[in-house]
Amino acid sequence: HVRQLYALVSETLRYSPVLEKLLAGAALLQAEKKLPPQLAKVLVYDLLFGKGLKCGGRWKALARRHRARLEAELARLKVQQKVSRNEDLLAPAQAVSPGASQVPRYVRVNTLKTCVDDVIDFFKRQGYSYLGKAASVEELRALSGKKFLLDLHLPELLVFPPQTDFHDNLLYTSGHIILQDKASCLPAFLLDPAAGSHVIDACAAPGNKTSHLAAILKNKGQIFAFDVDTKRLATMNTMLMRAGVTGFQLAQQDFLTVDPGDPKYGKVTYILLDPSCSGSGMVNRVLREEAAPSAERLQALAGFQRKVLSHALSFPALQRLVYSTCSLHREENEDVVHAVLQEQGSAFRLVNTFPSWPCRGLAAFPGAESCLRASPADTLTHGFFVAVLERCREGAAAPSSLPVAAEENPQHREGMEPGAAPKKRKRKKQQVK
Repeated sequence: HVRQLYALVSETLRYSPVLEKLLAGAALLQAEKKLPPQLAKVLVYDLLFGKGLKCGGRWKALARRHRARLEAELARLKVQQKVSRNEDLLAPAQAVSPGASQVPRYVRVNTLKTCVDDVIDFFKRQGYSYLGKAASVEELRALSGKKFLLDLHLPELLVFPPQTDFHDNLLYTSGHIILQDKASCLPAFLLDPAAGSHVIDACAAPGNKTSHLAAILKNKGQIFAFDVDTKRLATMNTMLMRAGVTGFQLAQQDFLTVDPGDPKYGKVTYILLDPSCSGSGMVNRVLREEAAPSAERLQALAGFQRKVLSHALSFPALQRLVYSTCSLHREENEDVVHAVLQEQGSAFRLVNTFPSWPCRGLAAFPGAESCLRASPADTLTHGFFVAVLERCREGAAAPSSLPVAAEENPQHREGMEPGAAPKKRKRKKQQVK
């Protein structure tokens, strides 16, 4: 429900100038003086542009009472502006950005509850056509209608056409699938903790990455998840329980205040760090007209990010860490990693992450190409940055590259091709009815 409300408010804001004209032309606020203007916009958007009114009671009755007048005003506005589609009423700055319109709907199969095979069969029974594993990003770009593919990089990720809505789908409401952008799946996938490991998710809410970590761990091990917001943690706890996640501890705590020397975290060998950032890579942000962050704002964010990354690297048993942001700015990405690596000296090294991934880190320092970036234009995802750091061992050889593609990673090979999972494992899964 929260996701649906977020989408409704987002679209209402996008259509706000059009809705103001409709309200004025239909004189709705004059006729209904007790109706708050912002609520009126939401009702009119859902009535004329959305999926129909889902509310009940007097608000639904009120909106329907004025429906004919509002529809007539909408038709008049289209004639006046010489357009035939609702979308054409928007000014260019208000229209959906090219990035937002072309990013597919990614669906991560929750392997704690089911398997890729069963989910594919379920969607087939719902009338979807499965096209197999994608061979290129261009195949993802060409998706339309009720067709879907298995992602070319991640073994448990299904890809549907943009704007496909699964919020009311049984698989989503039962926790069998997670609606998660592909770029957001990369941090846990590349951290790749071994089953039985102790892992910290330093800035965990809303919890998609946490549930992904649990799936990779096969619920064998321990996840410590931190966030400072009580409500976000409560929502996260509900989501993790629905996803079948066990072996996790949530703490309402600033990660910077966590003591690395606490024996409780003495076995933590993996950390996923996705700190607060500018969010400049998110193509579906509600405030599309928001100005780019100032230099002062970026420097403040980068200072915090350097501090929290240094703190994460101070955990004594840590072996591998993934640092990620949904930012496009070098100040929050390559510059942060470079500064902290210089502070650490020879203690940690940057791993050549996913060499087959097309978008690499900016040439901010020697070796920055080991990092990866994601973007709507090049990878059909939100904008993202990921760096993998590993502890250096005395006399160790140069670090091995992480997997070129998912099929080369034994940890994930079971789910790579539908039908490849051993029968014994499949019987343990909950069948999707």
